[in-house]
Amino acid sequence: MTSDVAPRTSPLSDLDRRDAAWYWDKLAQVLILVAGLSGIVAVIGIFVFITKEGFGFISESLIPAEFFGSIAWRPTSETRPTYGILALAAGTASVTGLAMLIAVPFSLGAAIYIGEFAEGKTREALKVLVELLAAIPSVVWGFIGMTILNPLIIDVFDVPVGLSVLNAGVILGLMAAPIMTTIAEDALKAVPDGYREAAEAMGATRWQVIFQVVLPAAKKGLVAAVLLGVGRGFGETMAVLMASGHAINLPTSPFDSVRAITATIAAELGETAHGSEHYKALFTLGILLFAVTFVINLTADIVVRGRSRKKR
Repeated sequence: MTSDVAPRTSPLSDLDRRDAAWYWDKLAQVLILVAGLSGIVAVIGIFVFITKEGFGFISESLIPAEFFGSIAWRPTSETRPTYGILALAAGTASVTGLAMLIAVPFSLGAAIYIGEFAEGKTREALKVLVELLAAIPSVVWGFIGMTILNPLIIDVFDVPVGLSVLNAGVILGLMAAPIMTTIAEDALKAVPDGYREAAEAMGATRWQVIFQVVLPAAKKGLVAAVLLGVGRGFGETMAVLMASGHAINLPTSPFDSVRAITATIAAELGETAHGSEHYKALFTLGILLFAVTFVINLTADIVVRGRSRKKR
């Protein structure tokens, strides 16, 4: 005869399972903590490294009035090397500003269409296309600027040189737009559907729902998308180096050739002697870029937090 009584689970085996689950849970927590702290440690390490390399120039050779107020960047002069970054900063700002004028409306419009209007296969195809655009290497964008936009700008605007602020700004805007579109679309998707349904129930049109409900609710993610685009503009090197003309010049029009700070570092660092004054000056430019990026992110965080507190 077979017994109808089910075998009992040993209390000891249940305890072992609980202990194993507890240890696995603790291990997962430690791994997540290490992964989270690694990014902070990496950023601090990068800042310490560039500060150490550039501190010698800051403490010994930096003349603030010349460094920030002069357009003369002549680090290899045999008589008197000068390190004025005004033209380099103006070139970086002009290219990044034009790129944002192009990228922000384009990326936000694309994100709104993908997130709010496109459906089914159309949405999936557009998302894949945007991700493919983001995967194009910067050197390829630089070649596009040199071989396609350069002669196009010369022919259309009748200018002698097409490697200019306009060329670099268009290329940089196209480079930044896919990433900004992806993040903005994710921010719009994170808005609860209940917000849309409540607005539509009150008689709001589709565009009223988007502009008066969805966009305000997703503003933090949209600000993050724009900031990422600005950071991409300040930090981009190869495409700007190839498309801007790499000329030390204070731009007075979109057709002037300029030189960016990042392009200067990339073009000159490999040819300088390690530990020389020129070498340390280039790392000082890196410190400046790091500080500008930090200030942009900090300012945006303060603005977003301030608006949130006002609403409360």
